[in-house]
Amino acid sequence: MATKMRSGTMAAIKNTTLEVAFRGCRGAFAAILLFSMFINVLMLTGSIYMLQVYDRVLISRSTETLILLTVIAAIALLALALLDVARGRVMVVIGEWLDRRLGSVLLGGGITGALDRGASPSVQGLRDLTTLRVFLSGPTMFPIMDAPWTPVFLIVIFLLHPWLGWLSLAGAVVLFLLALLNDRITRSALHRAGGASMQALQVAETAVQNADVVEAMGMRSRVVDRWRKANDQAMLEQSVASRRGGIITGMTKFLRQFLQVGILGVGAWLVILNELSPGSMIAGSILMGRALAPVDQAVGAWRSAISAREAYGRIRALLAVLPEAVETMPLPAPEGRLQVEGVSYSHPGMDKLMLRNINFSLEPGETLALIGPSASGKTTLGRLLIGNYAPRAGHVRLDGMDVNKWNSEDLGAHIGYLPQDVELLGGSVRDNITRMRDAEPDEVVVAAQLAGVHGMILRLPEGYDTQIGPGGGALSGGERQRIALARAVFGDPRLVLLDEPNANLDNDGEQALLNAIDVLKKRGATTVVVAHRASILRSVDKVLVLRDGAVQMVGPRDEILAKLSAPRPAQPAEADNG
Repeated sequence: MATKMRSGTMAAIKNTTLEVAFRGCRGAFAAILLFSMFINVLMLTGSIYMLQVYDRVLISRSTETLILLTVIAAIALLALALLDVARGRVMVVIGEWLDRRLGSVLLGGGITGALDRGASPSVQGLRDLTTLRVFLSGPTMFPIMDAPWTPVFLIVIFLLHPWLGWLSLAGAVVLFLLALLNDRITRSALHRAGGASMQALQVAETAVQNADVVEAMGMRSRVVDRWRKANDQAMLEQSVASRRGGIITGMTKFLRQFLQVGILGVGAWLVILNELSPGSMIAGSILMGRALAPVDQAVGAWRSAISAREAYGRIRALLAVLPEAVETMPLPAPEGRLQVEGVSYSHPGMDKLMLRNINFSLEPGETLALIGPSASGKTTLGRLLIGNYAPRAGHVRLDGMDVNKWNSEDLGAHIGYLPQDVELLGGSVRDNITRMRDAEPDEVVVAAQLAGVHGMILRLPEGYDTQIGPGGGALSGGERQRIALARAVFGDPRLVLLDEPNANLDNDGEQALLNAIDVLKKRGATTVVVAHRASILRSVDKVLVLRDGAVQMVGPRDEILAKLSAPRPAQPAEADNG
């Protein structure tokens, strides 16, 4: 069964993907907790060894006892090291599992979000997933796992002497309160810093993507200034958080060192009073250091923990608004019969309708030209036809099936699309023509020949295997458009949308385009061409004129062109009331 991501009832899947992913890690988390228990028990090795050396070996002067204790301690420490390595490996596996489980969902959400919700194109979800994965698989996670064992060490210290126990407990409570204070005074500043940093990064990405315009029109300094303002704001908020956190960190270090001195001082005093042995004094100091280490380390790693928590929240919010995953049965290949029934559309978040009550139909093999003034809704209507947008009202049907309810992977195999702003994907020319799928060489050549680009490709340094770089930056605008045309006609699509396909073409390229449209018509493909240049109209069967989001007229080409070229009746002159 195929799975389709479309707008619909969202409550059923809110956060279930994230919860399922973490439930899949429950066994690994249980193993980590078990490892942590043994690790923290084995952490007592140094204290017990020190206690036995001071209180038994030095008094009895028994080398056999010393050797036996040393061997036991070495075995225990080796087991500790192996368990620590195993725990780290399991954490890495958990991070990789979450990345594999959620990465494709978040990337898919970023792709569909720009279409279904009108969101800005962004891969922030993947960045947040990386932040969460690094936190889970990094050393900052270990203090959190060791913190529950702090009471065990405190109990052992109490067994040595109550005064040492109370001193260690008081230190643990104060360190914990400092950690909470650190969170409270830095959370808002770090949140604002994260938002400003994301904004600065978006400005930088947009500038680089539009380098031609920015450089040619002298906008570089102003774009850099805009980025600097956002980045300076991020650094300002980060600096505020760092200053506040630095004060807490300094207080924590002072307290930790003072407690270490204090427990040795109290222990020495108890030894003088014959209430404690020297070994217990040293062991108590080591145990307190171990008991307070997770709390102390948590204060130092608080910033990473906050970043991971915010990343988790953003991932949760993104997954909460993803459309419902609906299983649909694969349908047979369509013939290309297109029906548009009462379609109206407005962009997400806007009440004004961009398109109003659009109606027309096309039979397989027919070609339609969409014409009209700029901003009349031609490109928007084209995206509705191929299912990239969902109408507010009405239906777009291909062979009777609503394109918005058709599985996008299945439907995409029968759709050819040449967008107005041509974007190629990083990879080879062949990869782009075949839509990133495996295909026989003959299929690739046929598509290239249909687009009239085969000879041009052969002149490239490595022919069809030429790497074109991100976005096709190694090619000219005309070359990108003709390769994109080959991609659109690859695989014998049944519905082809060409949005201003001759915008960057020379005479040879335009002639190849007209030939391609004729071949598509003979193959029985339904073709819709968004056009501004009149030369392409001679290859179409019908013309639809859009004006202000409504159909002004639609019908056979010659009939519509005759109406458009007919002289308009003169308007009566208004009386001069001057």
